[in-house]
Amino acid sequence: MKIIEHAFGDFLITTDKTKLDVVAIHDFLSKHSGWSDNIPFDRVETSIDNSLNFGLLHKDKQIGFARIISDFSTIAYLGDVYVLDEYRGQGLSKKLMDVIMGHPNLQGLRRWILLTSTADWLYEKYGFTRVSKPEVYMELHNPNVYKV
Repeated sequence: MKIIEHAFGDFLITTDKTKLDVVAIHDFLSKHSGWSDNIPFDRVETSIDNSLNFGLLHKDKQIGFARIISDFSTIAYLGDVYVLDEYRGQGLSKKLMDVIMGHPNLQGLRRWILLTSTADWLYEKYGFTRVSKPEVYMELHNPNVYKV
């Protein structure tokens, strides 16, 4: 898949895995996210290897991230979206979402999936809504999978 990069000011959003700081991503996800606390490094590494990733960098420093799991034809799951606290309030999450939603391999999908408890206001701007038929939604969820 073609690498996409969007530079603005001192910031860069990239799908180039070689520019990602996996250690920094793991640090945020395992210690600060609340949704994947204690996730092992190798799990983060494998998830990145098997996803379309969007790194948000400030002068080469990893300050944000998101990843897509998709068949690139019918469905996409948006996950692990974050921007570090000290960079919030600058419109960076919106820029990140603009690049994700505009990615050429993510157009014309029948369904997008997202699980969030913190940023409904952001995702609603891109057409995300609450599940209209929660009675047909099922999951197998193990919230303690990374507990030591």
